[in-house]
Amino acid sequence: MTRARGAWLAAARAALFSTLCVLGALYALYASPAARAASAASTPGGDQITAAERLIFLTDHLHGVAAQTELDYALIDSAQPTHGTDVVKVLVVSPDNAKGDAQVSDHSGNVNLPIGGLQCNPAIIYFLEHDIAEMQGLTGGQRRYFQQRLRLALAAGPQIESVPSAVGGKPVSARRIVVQPYLNDPNAERFAQYTGKRYTFLLADGVPGQVVQIRTDVPGPNNDFAHPAHTESLSFQSALSKLPTPGKAVKPSNAPRASR
Repeated sequence: MTRARGAWLAAARAALFSTLCVLGALYALYASPAARAASAASTPGGDQITAAERLIFLTDHLHGVAAQTELDYALIDSAQPTHGTDVVKVLVVSPDNAKGDAQVSDHSGNVNLPIGGLQCNPAIIYFLEHDIAEMQGLTGGQRRYFQQRLRLALAAGPQIESVPSAVGGKPVSARRIVVQPYLNDPNAERFAQYTGKRYTFLLADGVPGQVVQIRTDVPGPNNDFAHPAHTESLSFQSALSKLPTPGKAVKPSNAPRASR
């Protein structure tokens, strides 16, 4: 087996977890998709990587993005409207991110993420790690528990819908995945207000980095998503191509800019 490649492609099924436990808890959380694929190939009806997992974590989202291109995303939290919008930046260092060396930063500076060798857009991992940390802080629950619930929801094979969207006022054809990881979970009664929490992933081939938006919604009373109690989103804003060395002017990109 290869070593861990990323937090969000760990084996969620109980049988594979039992196997990975002999390698320790860290491996169980960060098991590689290659190991899962090998398990599925060797065991009829074994652990399969779903289309949703493949689209979110195994797709080369940064293919076609030139070296030294910065992708900017707006991180908006409805609970902190006075703090304005934080900008999350993904710097693609090598062409197509071929070396897996894309760098992520936010208002605090550079952010180290458990990317491993995954080629997905690291903005996805950033948002999910950010969300898990918030859930841990809000509920007092264990980080591993929230990671596992989200993995299970994506491993259950949620529908991938083709939906129209718009980036910078231009129409794009997008794919949408929606999951609610805490529904029907007996442990969720400990944080009932988050049981209906919904995660929405919106991706489009025509957008640099392919991530249009990732959004979470905590419904209002009576499961009211029209008036959510809390929302948080990470949305594509712009791409700055071929960033120069310090001291040189930045050449504006022709890439689309998202409307807020």
